[in-house]
Amino acid sequence: MKIEVWSDFVCPFCYIGKRRLEKALELFDYRDEIEIVYRSFELDPGAPKDTESSIHELLAVKYGLSLQQAQESNRNVAQQARAEGLTYNFDTIVPTNTFDAHRLAHYAEQQGKAKEMNERLFRAYFTDSLHIGERETLVRLAEEVGLEGSAVRDLLEQNALADEVREDENEARQLGIRGVPFFVLRGKYAVSGAQPLEIFQGALLRAWEDRE
Repeated sequence: MKIEVWSDFVCPFCYIGKRRLEKALELFDYRDEIEIVYRSFELDPGAPKDTESSIHELLAVKYGLSLQQAQESNRNVAQQARAEGLTYNFDTIVPTNTFDAHRLAHYAEQQGKAKEMNERLFRAYFTDSLHIGERETLVRLAEEVGLEGSAVRDLLEQNALADEVREDENEARQLGIRGVPFFVLRGKYAVSGAQPLEIFQGALLRAWEDRE
């Protein structure tokens, strides 16, 4: 059974939702028969690669909050992440554009390293405060999961796999997906957002029982 996951590497709830799905799968009797396919979705396709603004400042501007309110909001999200065993270092996060990271993720999928690459990119951004918009950073991360650095550098310097990213995003629009994370199970059942563990467990069971 296939599960498609639309997400962005700078989306805090995407990492939380990813972990909750994984925990649900650990408890699912037929987990060995599940295929997870990661799909690209950019929260802000127009985001600059480099910015001097902090993630708190960007959040405040986006939602019309005070800086203190934005910081408190991020602290609350960090607490939710901590409950899932994740560490979010919002004070040192490096905001950036994720288009190249998504291209890398597609390459990793072709090389059988999608699971490892997706996890590493999320951790690089939220925990390690790395600049995942910089291509040399992406090369290093790719090498960490066993990909060939020179091949990754070549594809990033070119426009390789850009169409694959756009195709995922176009499909998201066709499905009416406006926010992520968004999970589609067996092409039929949808889970929107970083839902509680029980919601993922129920969706897995329904999709499995209704399989052809």
